Amino acid sequence: MKYLLMFIGIMALHYPGFSQFQGGAGGRGGGQVPNIGHFYGKIVDSKTNKGIDGASVQLIKSRFDKATNKMKDSAIAGSITQHGNFSFENLPIMGSYRLKISAIGYKAIDQKIAFDLKFNRSQNNSNPDNAIDNMQQALSAVDKDLGNIKLESEAQTLEQVTVTASKPLISLGVDRKIYNVEKDISAQGGTGVDVMKNVPSVNVDIDGNVTLRNSTPTIFVDGLPTTLTLDQIPADAIQSVEIITNPGAKYDASGGTSGILNIILKKNRKAGYNGNVRSGIDQRGKFNLGGDLNVKQGKINLFAGGMYGQRKSISTGTTSRTTTYPDSLNLPGNRLTQNDKNINTGYFIFTRFGIDYFLDNRNTLSASGNIVHGHFTPSLNSDLYIDTLYPNTETHSYTQRNSNTSATFDNKGGMLSFKHTFPKAGKEWTANANYSKGMNKNENLINSNIFPVKDNPYYYQYNQKQVGSGTNEYMTAQTDFTNPISDKSKIEAGARVAIRNISSLNNIEIDSSGTYKIEPLLSSQYSYHDKVYAGYVTYSNVIKDFGYMLGLRAESSRYDGKSNYTVKENGGGLNDTLGNFSNSYPISLFPSVFLTQKFGGEQELQLNYTRRIDRPSFFQLFPFTDYSDSTNISQGNPNLKPQFTNSFELTYQKTFPKNNTLIASVYYKHTTNLITRITNPGIDPVNNSPVLISTFINANSSFVGGFEIISRNTITKWWDVTSNINIFTSKINDSAADVIGQTYSWFGKINNTFKLSKKFTLQITGDYTSKTVLAPGGSAGTSSNTSGRGFGSTVSGSAQGYSKPTGGVDASVKYEFLKNKAASITLSVSDIFRTRVADVYTTSTYFTQEYDRRRDPQFFRLQFNYRFGKFDANLFKRKNMKAEMDSMQGAQGGMQQ
Repeated sequence: MKYLLMFIGIMALHYPGFSQFQGGAGGRGGGQVPNIGHFYGKIVDSKTNKGIDGASVQLIKSRFDKATNKMKDSAIAGSITQHGNFSFENLPIMGSYRLKISAIGYKAIDQKIAFDLKFNRSQNNSNPDNAIDNMQQALSAVDKDLGNIKLESEAQTLEQVTVTASKPLISLGVDRKIYNVEKDISAQGGTGVDVMKNVPSVNVDIDGNVTLRNSTPTIFVDGLPTTLTLDQIPADAIQSVEIITNPGAKYDASGGTSGILNIILKKNRKAGYNGNVRSGIDQRGKFNLGGDLNVKQGKINLFAGGMYGQRKSISTGTTSRTTTYPDSLNLPGNRLTQNDKNINTGYFIFTRFGIDYFLDNRNTLSASGNIVHGHFTPSLNSDLYIDTLYPNTETHSYTQRNSNTSATFDNKGGMLSFKHTFPKAGKEWTANANYSKGMNKNENLINSNIFPVKDNPYYYQYNQKQVGSGTNEYMTAQTDFTNPISDKSKIEAGARVAIRNISSLNNIEIDSSGTYKIEPLLSSQYSYHDKVYAGYVTYSNVIKDFGYMLGLRAESSRYDGKSNYTVKENGGGLNDTLGNFSNSYPISLFPSVFLTQKFGGEQELQLNYTRRIDRPSFFQLFPFTDYSDSTNISQGNPNLKPQFTNSFELTYQKTFPKNNTLIASVYYKHTTNLITRITNPGIDPVNNSPVLISTFINANSSFVGGFEIISRNTITKWWDVTSNINIFTSKINDSAADVIGQTYSWFGKINNTFKLSKKFTLQITGDYTSKTVLAPGGSAGTSSNTSGRGFGSTVSGSAQGYSKPTGGVDASVKYEFLKNKAASITLSVSDIFRTRVADVYTTSTYFTQEYDRRRDPQFFRLQFNYRFGKFDANLFKRKNMKAEMDSMQGAQGGMQQ
């Protein structure tokens, strides 16, 4: 009896509900079966003994059905294995069970299991050691390790398993396409810009400016907006890119004319440790080094990664422009020919680190951070030929201009997030806070030697210095809640606040008799602050093969700008006259509707509608005129209004055998108050000479419509093709400005992957873009800003121009070696035939201009990569029950004394 009481005490200690079953330490049982049982084990491959991911494990128990008066099987627990492991807790210890296991490519298993609480009656229980052994057996029985359960391969599905075990280059989600960067060997050793070159629906020009369906997308990192630019993110740190062409109410309403490119960075949660090291070199002798490490032990997952990369980029360009002026100015026109060569040399460092702490099965706390630093020294040499078009005669001048810049940028950011899952499947609450701050400093010396005729003694010299700095601080806080109403319907809701603080100082100094003095009319200093408050709710439901999701988002925003530039000379001061300016946008509503109909034969039809907004950026609003480059003068417009876009998209999806996929989409977007760029004549305030100034206006409206096809085909066992073609038309409507009329364009991209052997893979990609109207509003902010006026984004769009056709071909070959292909060497070359050229034509009443540039053609890069890792099978160790029994026995002895 003494040992039975010890057993009950231990069971009550480990399982509080057990005492209720026993009716107290010495009472009668109440008849209720205690839910204290625990089954666990591991599903492994019968040949390799390695754990199988994604296996389905169901626990079946027979129960009495009062309706039929018969025993009926029902599933009381289930899970999907991770590294083969499964665990079921809080189970009744009485009765029999069946374990049903299935996995793609393996034979299913259905076996009986049970808890066995039998004591060994043949032993002499008067011996304490024998009694303890009996109780040890009972404890082991309710905490039962089923061991390694081996699954045998199913021969007829081996080929299918080989296909599905590796992620395809592109896959489909409910509202997005997912591009798996690990399958893109051409981007290894590059940056996010190199990754985007092969992403379907995305176009990248030679300067790294990104457009999605001919409009500038919003760049996210891990689901959040970022101050990082694409060329600050190593390609080897990117796991995948999500292309969201028509975001719903859950996402920011900004970015109306285009969608979202969400960059998912690598983070592994495999038990044990794993990682990789990599290095590379390019044809100009610039190298890169990097690595990633992930360690998971118990409840803690740590990850870190870093990269050091050197760059040397060379570009050449030519600008040809003819300018005329209004008759009221009584000035002759001129013809400009400008030849440029830019050599940009530098390096950047990227580090990322974080921790996940699994508080318990339903609560996870995560923290992560990143640090980016870079230094670049671009050198631009320009030859400018200007012919003044006087009647019946011409005058000529030649200017040799050298621009040497030293630019540094830093970016630091961190995120703290919390996730709680409820017992109800699919119900969860998340909250996160994100902070990032980018800073830049630069100094640019511009020396201009002006000659009446080339090769003659110089006429005079004009020297200018630009000293700039800027900061971009971004903070967000967000919370989201998901609650399934039933197995097929759910409601989601969330709230978000985003705060951005921007400051910039840009001093332009003119050399006067060997001394540089600040030119107040050309210099600027300002600060900018904006806030966006948002909330959303969505409801989704599925009725047989028809599904729908309805959403509504509300947003309100405000910005405040201040120009506080002051120059002190001889004890006095000179203040600019721009002062303060601000604007606020009341609450706007943004509905979204997503409809899905599934058909037989793996077919699906989707129809969606969204309303979105584009608020003018600070640099579009800031009324300062930038005269730092006399041939490219720009000015903001504080009277700009937001533009609103209504988007419709109809998508058909068909999945064929062997994972061949076809996606066809028809889309239409209508925008009111379109923000776009135009060029008008003006006067340089320093020398009163006539100039052309680029600024922004709200056009009346615009539309873009198109038809897009994305196809993934397995031609043979060794040849996969992913192709993309987009045919579209667009038009900007505005009677007050000279704008390009309606145009029809097309864009195509193809990615061929050839498995030459078990160790060699060849990838050949090509793209072509026809004549295209310039995307409104500007670029995606992919290049590091070195001007000091801002941070990240440059403006390239115009209602008065178009890009001429361009395209190119890239290739990469990858050799994999060592055990499990742990190491690889990749050789890649971009723009094999030297055909990628940025050739832009713009025109208005007062000028016509053509500008073409070529950057890094036929560029070679060699990259090495090595993966390592070990799975720790001892992460989950069983308790030492013997020690606990001995401890309990000692406690019993103490009570008896």
